[in-house]
Amino acid sequence: MSTSEILNLTPENVWKYFYELTKIPRPTGQMEEVTKYVIDFGKSLNLETIQDKTGNVLIKKPATKGYEAAKTVILQSHLDMVPQKNSDVVHDFSQDAIKTYIDGNMVKARSTTLGADNGVGCAMMMAVLADNSLEHPSIEALFTIDEEVGMDGANGLEKGFLTGSKMINLDTEEEGELCIGCAGGRDANITFDFQSDNIIDEGDIAYKVILKGLKGGHSGVQIHLGHANANKLMNRFLKEVVSNYEARISSIDGGSLRNAIPRESFVILSIPEQLSEDLIDLVDEYEQLFRDDFLGIENGISFKAERIDMPKSLLPVEIQDDLINAVEACSNGVISYLADFPGVVESSLNLALVKSTETNIEIKLLIRSSSESRKDWICSSVESLFSLAGAKVEFGGDYPGWQPNANSELLDHMSKIYLDKYDERPTVMVIHAGLECGIIQSNVEQKLDIVSFGPTITGAHSPDEAVEIESVGKSYDYLISVLENLK
Repeated sequence: MSTSEILNLTPENVWKYFYELTKIPRPTGQMEEVTKYVIDFGKSLNLETIQDKTGNVLIKKPATKGYEAAKTVILQSHLDMVPQKNSDVVHDFSQDAIKTYIDGNMVKARSTTLGADNGVGCAMMMAVLADNSLEHPSIEALFTIDEEVGMDGANGLEKGFLTGSKMINLDTEEEGELCIGCAGGRDANITFDFQSDNIIDEGDIAYKVILKGLKGGHSGVQIHLGHANANKLMNRFLKEVVSNYEARISSIDGGSLRNAIPRESFVILSIPEQLSEDLIDLVDEYEQLFRDDFLGIENGISFKAERIDMPKSLLPVEIQDDLINAVEACSNGVISYLADFPGVVESSLNLALVKSTETNIEIKLLIRSSSESRKDWICSSVESLFSLAGAKVEFGGDYPGWQPNANSELLDHMSKIYLDKYDERPTVMVIHAGLECGIIQSNVEQKLDIVSFGPTITGAHSPDEAVEIESVGKSYDYLISVLENLK
């Protein structure tokens, strides 16, 4: 099937605009083309379209007849997407379109992320703006930029940019759920500085050790699923091969994005030639061990070693040992659960990236928590651990959680509409993923009544990302009903 097959899906306008978005390269940090597209779209409809200094785009649509007295509703989604691909695929996210296809009841991309997070939300907003047959209050459609790394768009939102008091965020990924709160987060940036060791033992040979085929995924909404972390698995192997097989690490490259569970890790190491067969056997043993340990969770783990030319330098022994011990001791995954929402993660840590250069090793972590106190505590433990190992530890990118509103009129309204339409109650949730809602609230003067929902998206932040076709239609139909009944 061709990429344009999704144009035959319903609702046609939503899929048309999503298809247009898949043709525009829009990884975080590359927003010029996609913001121009949205600005041109708004102006083509003769709607007031403005952009703030940060780059966020706002399109205003006046209330239809009979809704003039209703409160303005803000619709909000982010324009950027997570750029993840399988290592054996040639795809340049800075210039290549996403290649979509239909697989049963899902729309997927060919070995890359799809961008349904949050492209489908943007497409639903565009469909509402373009359809003059709809009845609704005045709408402020906010398209934020650079959400996936640092939430820069929401953080830089200009004061006074928004006037609405009700806000519907379209970035939740399970149809039938209404989200009323989410975790905050903080980045940890850790650096080991060193001078490379250029003395390589005579008789040593080099191998590239390759770990891939892991599921990865969203480090917020999927952290509780127990997906394997490539950095932790590789480090487990490295501890043994360094301790017992006289191996030396030359370079390491594990993970890519802070908010994605790392799926791959690559290490170049040296080892005495007489131990080369032992190394191959050990790699085979660890491949089976990893598969056994994650049976029923991971189904594609591949762990291999291939002979390569000897590198020019190695990590100093003390840096190598400090790195291995610190990564081994670092927590990863779920730290705590919310007492008021059983099964919902309160706090987590994602050991997202471990990457070496000729002069340093960079480690990136993302700490998430619904509790500011717990977030501070986890960051303190990370700082203590890596400081003891001799690394430099810095924190940044802090953003607040979104606290639930116990007296939300919008939630009551949306719950009633869902029950009336589908004869079942929606699930009211707080989620562990980072949404922009709390940040946007902190950047406006008025009190916002906020609810988030969206279609079912699986495998976000990984090449397995897919969106359920039926849920897109249902979510859009629901959004229209919510707006029509907000008089």
